[in-house]
Amino acid sequence: MGPAASQPGTNWHLRENGREHHTSKFSGKELVVRRGQAFIVTFDGTEQPEQNLTFITETGPRPSKLNRTQATFGVSSTVSKDSWSAVLQSTSSNSVSISISSPPNAVIGRYKLSVQSGSSSPTSLGTFVLLFNPWSSGDDVFMPNKAECEEYVLEEFGIIFAGNKNYISSFGWNFGQFQGDILDICLSMLDRSLSHRQDPVTDVSHRNDPKYVGRVLSAMVNANDDRGVVLGNWSGNYDDGKSPSSWTGSGEILQSWKKSGFRPVRYGQCWVFAAVLTTALRCLGIPTRTITNFSSAHDADGNLRVDEFYDASGNHLDRAGDSIWNFHVWNESWFSRSDLGPSYSGWQILDATPQEQSEGIYQCGPASRTAIKEGDVELDYDCPFVFAEVNADCMYWNYDTATGKKTLIFSQSTTIGQSISTKAVGRDDRIDVTNDYKYEEGSKKERDVFKKARKKLGLEDKFDPTAPTPREIEQKPDISGKFKVAGPLQVGKDLNLILVLENLQSDVKTVHVNMTAWSTVYTRRPVREIWKDSMSVTLSPQEEKQFPINIQYTEYQQQLTTDNTIQVTALCHVEGGIQVLVQRDITLDNPTVDIQVLGEAKVNREVDVEVIFTNPIDTEVSNCVLQVEGSDLLRGILEIDIPPLKAGEQSSTKFKITPFETGPKHLLVNFSCDKFANIKTFKMINVVD
Repeated sequence: MGPAASQPGTNWHLRENGREHHTSKFSGKELVVRRGQAFIVTFDGTEQPEQNLTFITETGPRPSKLNRTQATFGVSSTVSKDSWSAVLQSTSSNSVSISISSPPNAVIGRYKLSVQSGSSSPTSLGTFVLLFNPWSSGDDVFMPNKAECEEYVLEEFGIIFAGNKNYISSFGWNFGQFQGDILDICLSMLDRSLSHRQDPVTDVSHRNDPKYVGRVLSAMVNANDDRGVVLGNWSGNYDDGKSPSSWTGSGEILQSWKKSGFRPVRYGQCWVFAAVLTTALRCLGIPTRTITNFSSAHDADGNLRVDEFYDASGNHLDRAGDSIWNFHVWNESWFSRSDLGPSYSGWQILDATPQEQSEGIYQCGPASRTAIKEGDVELDYDCPFVFAEVNADCMYWNYDTATGKKTLIFSQSTTIGQSISTKAVGRDDRIDVTNDYKYEEGSKKERDVFKKARKKLGLEDKFDPTAPTPREIEQKPDISGKFKVAGPLQVGKDLNLILVLENLQSDVKTVHVNMTAWSTVYTRRPVREIWKDSMSVTLSPQEEKQFPINIQYTEYQQQLTTDNTIQVTALCHVEGGIQVLVQRDITLDNPTVDIQVLGEAKVNREVDVEVIFTNPIDTEVSNCVLQVEGSDLLRGILEIDIPPLKAGEQSSTKFKITPFETGPKHLLVNFSCDKFANIKTFKMINVVD
């Protein structure tokens, strides 16, 4: 059911209702209200006494009282707590004003409202949209802290954290949940889901439940199974679409999906799926935020262990379903879990990135964050997968490609799930929520929870032929190694590292070292080889030696992916001892762009903005494009082509914006050229009257 034009003679009191229901940021002409709260509507007619009026609300196909998708109710003197009700506000000679209330567990979506007078046939008053209500204590999504409601439902700007555990970076995102027809598109997502296609009547009747809506949307945001919104691509080649790192907001993605006749938008990676899901859930009134987990495990076979394989030359082999991502972004949504019990209410994990199937389709969650922390992995939904993302043990193996034999190099139980991050409420800062996901790494409590989870998954009692033997795990290496950074980590500059090797024993050791550097995507999937070298080293007893490594910009420039990530590996074959793997994931920084607002930003007044970029390398850069967006600052996306820049040359680009709302707003800028992909920055602009 699309939005119907309001019937002539119906006044929906858009401003007043919008203010009361925290929906005034929706820009359409249709009334948008929240459940469990009264709204006012005025309509023509007083021929009949008010007592004879009957109201009918209906949503979805074949609405019925049984499915709670239809309600019929007369005028009463008080509001009913658990059903639809109408209370007379006032009458005049030719119109009636009524206050209509919905129950706090009503089905959300687009409703038709009709009125019937006496025994005459019903008259349509038009349509309105009903949403979840985090401001109402009776709602499953009730959030007592008002500042959190503002951030997690009403805020259109977000910050997403990326990079790696050694170096956390961030970029802005325009969720844009109140833009133009985003609400309609979010309702279309529900209507295009597999559950709706299979049984539309039952599907709509479940839309009172945030668990259900969250799970359905986690499937619909990815294109797998249901031709959902975004198609994932982790290959490093995005020529037949837009690179995942080129997007700066959800609006463009959702609009493209609708305009193309609902064909999946190319391409997304984890933060794109998470950001689009944030937009959809905030739009429908479920408090939601993005979460970034660093060193995130993708445990494909459900054994709470991630296996990585390296050949004798030190090349990271892409042969296992398991992987450890530099970072992974998912969502948390806030609602109660009546199915599990009150202690599991609060933040729930949802993940729209298509990694593993759940009940046969690519969807994930809601998994209670409390259940993850306590190791209660048997609880709905998808807790084992999420538990592994933050807790799995890592095994690093040497794999002989000729014989298929694998030898354990070493195992680690503290690398996975670090610096779990989200944006602070009301500030552009990072807060760390790792302690909400697990007890302190290395503590007895944390190991006890891990054992409890293994036991619940039946992994304790089952012989696992792929697991390393206790003897393999207990082997102690003769040497230790690490890569130290010696110089700036910037695209356009040489990469300088130092390999530090130390002999831990009291006799001389001879070590053969095979080194490689590969460009990767952020999931640490190797894409192109950049460099390799080998050497033999003699280490005296307890001696530490340093070996400088220089990888020139000209060597890596053509090989780099848009993630600017390089994995450097040294596989050390110690004569008479076990192998030692030294590795480091490096994220190179792009150069910066600078935004200046020239003058005070006033509502409905033009203001000049200047963006400055300096080419830091000694060759020309071309195909330069600037992309600008920002909710309440400009409509749509501004694209500006910039002439080529010679070595060291600075470009200054000026454009005008006309803000149309007051308050703190964020302008997002994305600069790209042939040598640098997607340099992002944002600026907070305070718009005054």
